[in-house]
Amino acid sequence: MLDANWPDSWRGAFRIEMRAEAIGLAWRGWPVLPGAEPAAITAEGDDLTWRRPVPAQDNWRELTEAHPHDVATWFGDDTHSLLVATGTVLDAIEVDDELGKAAARLLRATGHPAPIVAMPNGRWLFLTTVATSIPRELADQASIQWHGANDYIPLPPSPFQHGVVHWRVKPEVWGWQLPEAAEVHDVLVRALAGDQAVAPVASLTTAA
Repeated sequence: MLDANWPDSWRGAFRIEMRAEAIGLAWRGWPVLPGAEPAAITAEGDDLTWRRPVPAQDNWRELTEAHPHDVATWFGDDTHSLLVATGTVLDAIEVDDELGKAAARLLRATGHPAPIVAMPNGRWLFLTTVATSIPRELADQASIQWHGANDYIPLPPSPFQHGVVHWRVKPEVWGWQLPEAAEVHDVLVRALAGDQAVAPVASLTTAA
């Protein structure tokens, strides 16, 4: 989370960056949500309380189609986390860093890396188009989580325990086009199986 010893100027710059990112994503049609302030979900004496950012409002599902101007008001003077709802515009597959690194290598080898988010807890998020299901090989792994309908994920630069969320591969790399879910799933399955070969992977296609 944000360091209590940060000077006000740093905190101000962080809030400005958070707000700019939120507005930019909203203008691109991503369903941005305000996350709770770190202090609001951190209990004294309980280091496990702060697991990840959560929506600041219980009715967050009703906010997913908000206009960017509304988003701008959410990220004002208070420091929030930046969240995006999944299941309508995008999905995400959450994996541990070992699988994440292996899958990222395979994706880079194709010349078409997917947008990837890394969290300070060692978890990675691979962003894709919306899917109706994920392969059994991924679903059966307790360490893999599919963020689809009625869910959300944190995006940079959300504050997190012991750090901030950051991009491993920025959306600009894809020209803000999300890779097809099935093709990223296939790469993750291959990485899970320990496959390091490049040849079987066709060039990934994208969808708006």
